[in-house]
Amino acid sequence: MDRGLWAIWYEISDAMRAEYLAWFHDVHIPEKLARPGYAWAAHYALESRDKHAYLALFAATTTAIFLNPSPAQLAQRQSAQTRRMIGMRQHAQSCILAEEARVDGPQVAQRGPWLTAGAVVQFGCYNTANSAVDDDLGAWYAQERFPLLAGLPGCIGARKMLVSVGAQKHAILHEFVSMAAREQHFAPHEADAHKPDTWMGRVRPQLTHAPGSPMVGQRLWPVVTE
Repeated sequence: MDRGLWAIWYEISDAMRAEYLAWFHDVHIPEKLARPGYAWAAHYALESRDKHAYLALFAATTTAIFLNPSPAQLAQRQSAQTRRMIGMRQHAQSCILAEEARVDGPQVAQRGPWLTAGAVVQFGCYNTANSAVDDDLGAWYAQERFPLLAGLPGCIGARKMLVSVGAQKHAILHEFVSMAAREQHFAPHEADAHKPDTWMGRVRPQLTHAPGSPMVGQRLWPVVTE
């Protein structure tokens, strides 16, 4: 089970990128996955950015795994190497998320090893204007968006989450088999956000996204294999 998610997104300068990625993939991720309760990890290079931007996802059985010890407590115990490497991150943001609902798409069997998130993801983290928008947002996901994703070609699935630790309240993780599949089958539906007569067009303008959200990324680790 992987109902808890810890998301971290940040930028790395070009000069530090090779050293940081080698450490993150070969040292840091294995250290995290060795802890009890961790289910999987994935690291994504984000597209459409001027700088090298990344999204790291760690999954666990529940959010309690990420709070015992908590991120703040872990920071106090970091080795000198870990402090130096994490210090390379620029404009870093993070949140701990509890899964609220999940839908499997037609390509759910192509999830990565150990249920790792798919080769391509779109991740959004945001607040709503008020509780009435919460109601409308939840209904839109349950009645329109999730049924669409359940039959969308190239879609692995999606997870709607609530934020346990972080500045936002809501989050959504979409998973796809490839960037081409996302662009061909999913991106056209995103245009509804600009149509006031659609349900999405009514809800989306009332959301305030975290800086950098929504973000689209290609998985670097585990390496995507054909």
